[in-house]
Amino acid sequence: MVSFRDSSVVIIESGRTLIRAGVGLQDLLKAPSIEIQARVGLRRNPGDSANGSFSLKPGESSDNLRPSASSSRASTLPSQPNPSAKVHDYLVGSQLDEALEAGHDIIVSWPFADGDVRDWTQAEALWKYVLFHTLQLKRTQNECPVMLSMPAGLFRDSSERICQIFFERFNVAGFGLLDRPMAQLYAAGQLSGVVVDIGHEITDITPIYDGFIMQNARSSTPVGIRDCQVYLANLLRFNQSVMAAASPPDKPSDPEVTQRFLDDLVKHVWVEGLVRVPSDGQTVDIPEDEITDIAAVLVAGKEKAVIETGMKKKLTAKASAAEQARAREIEALDLVTVEFRGHSITLGKERHRFCEPLFDPMLLNELPVERVDPYEGRILPLQEAVAFSVRQTDVAQRQYIWQGLFINGDLTNHVKGIGAALQSRLAPFILSTPDQATDVQPRSIRVLTVPEYFAEYREKGDGFAAFLGTSIVAKIAFNESHGKNFVSKTDYNEKGPHAILEMSLASL
Repeated sequence: MVSFRDSSVVIIESGRTLIRAGVGLQDLLKAPSIEIQARVGLRRNPGDSANGSFSLKPGESSDNLRPSASSSRASTLPSQPNPSAKVHDYLVGSQLDEALEAGHDIIVSWPFADGDVRDWTQAEALWKYVLFHTLQLKRTQNECPVMLSMPAGLFRDSSERICQIFFERFNVAGFGLLDRPMAQLYAAGQLSGVVVDIGHEITDITPIYDGFIMQNARSSTPVGIRDCQVYLANLLRFNQSVMAAASPPDKPSDPEVTQRFLDDLVKHVWVEGLVRVPSDGQTVDIPEDEITDIAAVLVAGKEKAVIETGMKKKLTAKASAAEQARAREIEALDLVTVEFRGHSITLGKERHRFCEPLFDPMLLNELPVERVDPYEGRILPLQEAVAFSVRQTDVAQRQYIWQGLFINGDLTNHVKGIGAALQSRLAPFILSTPDQATDVQPRSIRVLTVPEYFAEYREKGDGFAAFLGTSIVAKIAFNESHGKNFVSKTDYNEKGPHAILEMSLASL
């Protein structure tokens, strides 16, 4: 039986908007060494249609091309396949970033944005860039096996096509395919649970029982980070400190420039970890006069003194009651100063309302949120969508699934408390009367996190769970003492691409 050295194993995690990769497995499983946006660019020729794609506008930052609040609708759509384009025609990673920064006329496409592979040439261009450009592997002497995690629900022919690409185009020594939700749950050390993957535009919900995805219960809801950014950007329009920086009085006002400033500021705020999510019943309480209070602080030029005072240690027992009351008042304002594009911007508690659209999408009704596909009907709040998915599973399975609520996505790397906030909002959907309990009735919900004994991931949040879980599976699968859960070159030569359906964990 074929066995591989841990140092030669390649891990690739392909999500809707991001690809993470790394080579080598050690005793302490490493975090990904490579992270690129899952997008490709094609130089526009005269007469090309931009249907389903996006051309950078003059003066617009390429950072806004990632599906987010600052993207146009066209940029969020997976592009229509271009049959004449070859793999080498596409720009990927730093090549694409440089072309966009230079203002070139580029059609940007996201081949994995709909949860499957929309364009195989674009997908191959992305994986080729990761393997041979960033990881510096050699195709002619490729002795590395690859474990790839992909969104759940791939068609069987898609799995075969992926296997074919990696063997025939990349010459890998072995190949395994894994569903991302399974990898995420493995990272938490569980076999049953419900994985909630919050993306930029779509949140995927995947119930899993005893190591198997409940395919009939999988669902997605069209809310994500993009919606949260739009919502907070609108709230910040009422903050005088923000608007003074976004629209300086000595410069002519440009609505587009102001909106782009707000969008970028919001992204900076949540990426820097300045947002926390209150649990249900602990909603952010902003009195009507709080904005006035902040404005008064700014007018008096005392924001620095207020923040420094709030950061000091607690008053000693000798402090007067008046001093303690004043300290509590300052702490209640919860002010922070953000250095952004040469401006010192003071923010209050409104920043903690960032995630409210996830739990109440109706807050977005009057805001300019552009969706990939027009959505008819009511968008379910996250807690209702999760409860709906779990209810599609067998009654006897639900108590085990509720013991593994695992929140994932880029957001969880920077914003803390989402798991507890969702847990508290899900409480009404399980039994609350003990005297009505049965043996199969779920009584509680447990939130999962990546265990702290994974030292490389301890400070990184749960957003890397898919990569960690894929690494765990690769370490087991590519070891000859643990049976056969991958396709070797010999297997591929004997059975062809169909071998992936017999020897991959994603197809069991």
